Amino acid sequence: MKKINSFLAIKLLPILCLVSFLFQFSALAQTEEKGKKFDFLVEPYIMFPNMNGETGLGDVLNIPVNANPGDIFSRLQMAFMLNTEMKAEKWAVTSDLVYMRLNQDIRPGLVINSGEVTAKQFIWEAAGLYRVRPFLEVGIGGRLNSLDMGVDVVVNDPPIGEVGVRTFSSSETKTWYDPIIVTRLTTDFKEKWELQFRGDIGGFGIGSDLTWQLQGYVGYRFSDLFLLTAGYRVIYMDFESGQAPRAFVFDMHQFGPVIKFGFNF
Repeated sequence: MKKINSFLAIKLLPILCLVSFLFQFSALAQTEEKGKKFDFLVEPYIMFPNMNGETGLGDVLNIPVNANPGDIFSRLQMAFMLNTEMKAEKWAVTSDLVYMRLNQDIRPGLVINSGEVTAKQFIWEAAGLYRVRPFLEVGIGGRLNSLDMGVDVVVNDPPIGEVGVRTFSSSETKTWYDPIIVTRLTTDFKEKWELQFRGDIGGFGIGSDLTWQLQGYVGYRFSDLFLLTAGYRVIYMDFESGQAPRAFVFDMHQFGPVIKFGFNF
């Protein structure tokens, strides 16, 4: 019965979120019909990411990952990041898209002799927010995650120090959906400056066991068209699929400074 309920939840939650988004779009359309202003924001951005956690798949041991922006950018093959938002007086619908393709050397240790992790990561987050106070918005949404990961690792055979190693290679693609609850605080000051804090939490065992995110930004509006924003972002995912010893594991903090280039329409 528990498996059936989990299956139904996985199938129904994206549909419920879609219905929520359609309702919010309908509210925005009604707002437009009443002659109130519609605002659109398009923000391509750059993140200088750090990664800290562990990953593993199949029969390969769980592998610690500890990479700084220099490590990642030196091995980065492609990246694309875009945030968009459509809002009226009370409602806002947001979308955040991240795609990265990179590989990373594995630091040797007592067990691991050498190795490399390759990953293609796609994250699409959509959320609907309702303004309950001039500075406070709350809402729901979800993150669709797709991770294509490969591991090539050379493991020391015991006893340590003797010649003898084993080589493991494995690759797998996993896609999962995390429902999230969102809170956003925004305030303007000195006419052209803006402060924003955004947090969310989700997963709840439907996709990830737990996922959460914190973002804080300060922005300066150069004109009605252009807004430059800088801040910091932390996102955590604890996802596991399958049973040991063949479990797919992605337990990772991704964090770092962010620069956004916003265009208002």
